[in-house]
Amino acid sequence: MIFMIIPSQTIYLLLLLGIAIAILVANLFNINISLIVTLIFDIIVLGLAIWDGLDVKSHRIQVTRYPLHRLSIGRDNPVTLSLQSGNRLAKIRLRDYYPLEFSVSNSILETTLKPHSSEEITYTVNPHSRGEYPWGDIQVRQLGKWGLAWHNWQIKASQMVAVYPDLVGLRSLSIRLALENTGTMRQARRLGVGTEFAELREYGIGDDTRLIDWKATARRSRPLVRVLEPEKEQTLMILLDRGRLMTAQVQGLKRFDWGLNATLSLALAGLNRGDRVGIGVFDKEITHWIPPERGQHQLSKLIESLTPIQPVLLEPDYFGAVTKLVNQQTRRALVVLITDIVDVTASAELLAGMSRLAPRYLPFCVTLRDPEVDKLAHISTQNIQEAYTRGVALDLIAQRQVAFAQLKQKGVLVLDAPANRISDELVERYLQLKARNLL
Repeated sequence: MIFMIIPSQTIYLLLLLGIAIAILVANLFNINISLIVTLIFDIIVLGLAIWDGLDVKSHRIQVTRYPLHRLSIGRDNPVTLSLQSGNRLAKIRLRDYYPLEFSVSNSILETTLKPHSSEEITYTVNPHSRGEYPWGDIQVRQLGKWGLAWHNWQIKASQMVAVYPDLVGLRSLSIRLALENTGTMRQARRLGVGTEFAELREYGIGDDTRLIDWKATARRSRPLVRVLEPEKEQTLMILLDRGRLMTAQVQGLKRFDWGLNATLSLALAGLNRGDRVGIGVFDKEITHWIPPERGQHQLSKLIESLTPIQPVLLEPDYFGAVTKLVNQQTRRALVVLITDIVDVTASAELLAGMSRLAPRYLPFCVTLRDPEVDKLAHISTQNIQEAYTRGVALDLIAQRQVAFAQLKQKGVLVLDAPANRISDELVERYLQLKARNLL
């Protein structure tokens, strides 16, 4: 454990006071006496400072960092330090050596602990890339009793920390879906939506008479209707593009990371609704293929398998990815392809690949829009440069709309949403598809 003594601001003020005393003595006596007095004063001050700093060593506070679990990319992840003081008032400054690649809410933490007390200090870090990062030690500075010096030391607490996709968002979504499944939002379910029998219920005014169960009505001597819900145990296949366009930065994260977050959110929703979920990640070929399975164990498998994947500067082969899926998945399925498009020409292969899926499968193309492009397209221009920028943004939006129109003509469902909202909107669209029994 390395430590050293650092002078406080009080020391510098005292040294300035020594200079003033030296000038006064020089005026009253002579320069030699002034130098002697100044030297003695400085030695006394520095000696007291060293003593003050060393005295802290026997009164150090105890600092412990709570275990760092898996961090979520693009989220403010809390980091908590636990402090325990001894038998003396302790003024503290802390610095936790988090990875430099992270954004942090507060790099220097300060507090004052009363004798024999404890306190927890929490700050947040926001990682912008997935992967493993080295987390360093904790640097502690504790002010001496007289306020002349800081006792500085480091506490060994280094470790490797893993940054995962948006696990915080997955937990929130899981709670929401669980509430729906347990009946908290049961009122939102309508009679006759879907094909799978859920329960019997007494007939009410406005119910569809075609849903009356006549046998149950005869047994109970009162009219009962069947409540239907969307069919379960269907298949959801997700194709995630990790090609060139997915390497671009959007709202602080790579477009691929937004797509990966949306992929896992959609997978969670599908597994929660009883579907079999499989995923393929591709660039110029399928690089990762996870066959469809049902059950919550599949989500853990998906998270562990997909987290290490990074986008690459290769053009994606949409047709090849779709061909692989058709060969592997013979049953009808909802096929969601998450990517981005630039213009009609670049999306020609996407159109060809998605067209091959209809009508045997239900194709669904999801694109991640950059909110900055929307902003540039709607700003008022003040000069030629701004007008040119706005013109380019409007042209990009127009070409995307043409490409989407062509996809819709081929029977492809389309969702174009801002990258930072893609997860919520994709899950909502999926739940609507399930409710309308389009699979």
